[in-house]
Amino acid sequence: MTALVVIWGFAAALTIEQGKQLLRIQKVYDNIVYPVGEAINELQSERFVSVSYLAWRTSALHTDLRVQRRKTDATAVLLTRLSEQARDETPAAMWDRLQDLIRQLDRLDVLRGQVDDKRLTRLDVIEEYSSVVETAHQVYDRLMISPDIDIIEQTKALILITRSREMVSQQSALVLGAQASGRMTQDERDAFSGMVGKRRLLYQLGTSQLDAGLLKQYGTLNSTPTYTSFLSLEDDVIARVRPGQPLPPEAIAWPTTAQALTRQLTETTGAAAGVTAARAAPLAQSVLWDIGIVGGLGLAAVLATAFISFRFARTVTGELSMLHRAAADLAGRRLPDLVRRLRRGEDVDVAAETPPMAQASGTVEIENVGRAFTSVQHTAIEAAVGQAELRKGVNKVFLNLARRSQSLLQRQLGMLDGLEKEITDPDLLERLFGVDHLTTRMRRHSEGLIILSGAVPGRGWRNPVRLYDVARAATEEVEDYLRVDVNMPHGYSLAGGSVTDVVHLLAELIENATVFSPPQTRVQVRGELVARGFAIEVEDRGLGITSEELAHINARLADPPEFDLADSDRLGLFVVGLLARRHNIRVSLRTSPYGGTSAVLLLPQEIVVENDTREPTVERLAQPEAPPPALALTPPIGGGGAQDSLPRRVRQANLAPQLMEEQGDLFSSFQAGWRRAQEDS
Repeated sequence: MTALVVIWGFAAALTIEQGKQLLRIQKVYDNIVYPVGEAINELQSERFVSVSYLAWRTSALHTDLRVQRRKTDATAVLLTRLSEQARDETPAAMWDRLQDLIRQLDRLDVLRGQVDDKRLTRLDVIEEYSSVVETAHQVYDRLMISPDIDIIEQTKALILITRSREMVSQQSALVLGAQASGRMTQDERDAFSGMVGKRRLLYQLGTSQLDAGLLKQYGTLNSTPTYTSFLSLEDDVIARVRPGQPLPPEAIAWPTTAQALTRQLTETTGAAAGVTAARAAPLAQSVLWDIGIVGGLGLAAVLATAFISFRFARTVTGELSMLHRAAADLAGRRLPDLVRRLRRGEDVDVAAETPPMAQASGTVEIENVGRAFTSVQHTAIEAAVGQAELRKGVNKVFLNLARRSQSLLQRQLGMLDGLEKEITDPDLLERLFGVDHLTTRMRRHSEGLIILSGAVPGRGWRNPVRLYDVARAATEEVEDYLRVDVNMPHGYSLAGGSVTDVVHLLAELIENATVFSPPQTRVQVRGELVARGFAIEVEDRGLGITSEELAHINARLADPPEFDLADSDRLGLFVVGLLARRHNIRVSLRTSPYGGTSAVLLLPQEIVVENDTREPTVERLAQPEAPPPALALTPPIGGGGAQDSLPRRVRQANLAPQLMEEQGDLFSSFQAGWRRAQEDS
């Protein structure tokens, strides 16, 4: 119904617009075409008189020149006033060229001053005035306001003839100057030859496109003595005139002949233009008849269609509304809820979750659309379930590989502990400690995969562990641990169930601080009790990050998104967010006073335990029988050679007993590893 009304309205509007275009031809002709033609005539006359004045330089000609200039100015004023009345009916391109013509007419005083001061040659004057006349002809070139092809062709032909008349006027001014001086220069003769060729070409092209009625008028013109005399004039100049030589006696009649032909061409072209404009009126009346027919038949069709359309509109609208509500419910509620359930690991029955989107309908098309929506619903839910199963499979692969790696690394650490006790060579022991430290870091990365898969690492403690020891344990899992300074109070401990995750979380932040800060700087790890828990700050003195990136990272830490396998560059950040969310820990980054970055952890009060502390005492110890403390800064008291005088590091000697790995012999470790491997597989 609506489409039919629109089509009918468009057809009627198009037909009416065609009629209006034909009717407005007369207004454009009266207010623009005719005044522009008058301006061309006055400009041609002023050009002729200006050349006459430069040729003869008499006071009488100067008086005639002033009179002609006033006529040209009056025509320009009339053109400006009349053109405003037809502005809405004039095509945009034609209006722009008309404004260019008016601006050039306003600047004629500059050209006139040069003529009065005799600073221009006769040929220069002809070219300057001809450029203004050319702009006027360009106004005609854009006179394309009629949709009728025949009128357009006849208009183009008349414009070509009008341009040929301009060439006649230029020839008239040129031969007048030559007559005054008694000879032609080489430039004037070349210009005249070019004018002859251009005039004949334009006239031939224009008359060849006229229909029989208009061509008859120009046929009469071609047979007049004036036209034949002008053709002879052109031939004489080309054949007999030599540059710098006196003109033949017949040259005295040249200007008169050219002027006479110019007047006859003006009259004939004006009459032909009037006939062309008059032809638009019958066409407009025919279009108005078409408007009536199209409007009547179209209105009848619209009324008939309205009767049929409103009869079925209510039923179709109701069925479509039901289908719309079902689709909106699927997109806005059911699918998001289904995705959330899949992320929680729930099982989903695809068949039960894809009921038909629409009931049986009396309209076949709507029923087909309903079945298509049901198919789309089934495909979307099936794809979501498949993606969830794929993620579960990937997580299981991660978890299986990580558990196996963790088991092997744990066995490797046990073997390294045994080797560290047996080896006494300081250099070899130091290298062994490096391998031990590297293995510890590898275990942390393996635990990162376990965390990403949604599981919990195997390490754990039942009893609380001092926060100082937690921070030291995290530092030992960082490659550049010697640059880390730990300053933590000894009076607070961390609940055993949170120790593993907090150690891992702190290790990620400390490693990030060491990597993104200069190697000669220190990384500070500080802690203190605050109103809402216990705050731990990790501060580096690197280059820092931008405020935009800082805000983005804090948003991800506060609400970790679903893990994306493609975003592998920020695994540590994602692990920190997951661990923080698991224990309700707040992690935020900020710019430090030193230009670097500070990471602040706020441990909730529920996992922080306050314990009694005693002030440490210092007493002189005798030389121990067992190995000295880890990283002793002074050699043992007493004898020894070079080997005994070096400090010896004992792995995990500076940690709390709760954080130390279980020690055992090699066979026990092998049995434990074999048992864990069987459990993981």
